[in-house]
Amino acid sequence: MRVPGLATEERPSFGIAGCAFYFMELTATHQDALGELINIGYGRAAASLSQLTRRRISLEVPRIGVYEIAKAVAALREVMHGEVASVHQLFSGPVAGHALLLLDRDAALTLNSLLLDQKHIPGELHQAERETLTEVGNILLNACLGVFGNVLRVQMTFSVPRFHVDSVEHVLQSTTIESRELQYALMVHTRFHVSTSDVSGYLMMILGVTSLSRLTAELDNWEQRHFPT
Repeated sequence: MRVPGLATEERPSFGIAGCAFYFMELTATHQDALGELINIGYGRAAASLSQLTRRRISLEVPRIGVYEIAKAVAALREVMHGEVASVHQLFSGPVAGHALLLLDRDAALTLNSLLLDQKHIPGELHQAERETLTEVGNILLNACLGVFGNVLRVQMTFSVPRFHVDSVEHVLQSTTIESRELQYALMVHTRFHVSTSDVSGYLMMILGVTSLSRLTAELDNWEQRHFPT
């Protein structure tokens, strides 16, 4: 199926851990626009997290890509082994879908210890750690979705975030089981910088083809408003 604004040719990529998989390529214009909007959202999220923890936190976006959902699962399996911690939030409106922050277990524990200035102890994520990570995900997802809604002038409503620990397959299956249309995952490789340490994870937006088409159309409208030819 052709998605307006996306390249129709699939090609191999080696963007995650050097492994080859296939994805739907964003146009250069849409990639730049998404990167700019996500960086705005991440800047706001970093400021909120820094204020909350009284530690300097910054967020970096090394890579962005759009994948068919099944191929997104395969790509994530290459870099996330075993169970992953996820913060999951539904959003609805003209552009609707699921937003998730995904961290593998070790990254989740490391990030939690850095934010709370505690020693990193391998093991289970207890209630206190889960609450901290849920709040981190809530701040990050709301900042990004809020920028998308405000800048693109698309009204969105958000659900209360939920925290899960499960396999990548089960986490993403819960976002797609009710949909009948072809779905895509907007994957944003995310790097947290806390003091002198880095923690990597992934922000994902799961969108049906209708919402993805609307998103790219609104990106075009935003570009025309701000950079008229």
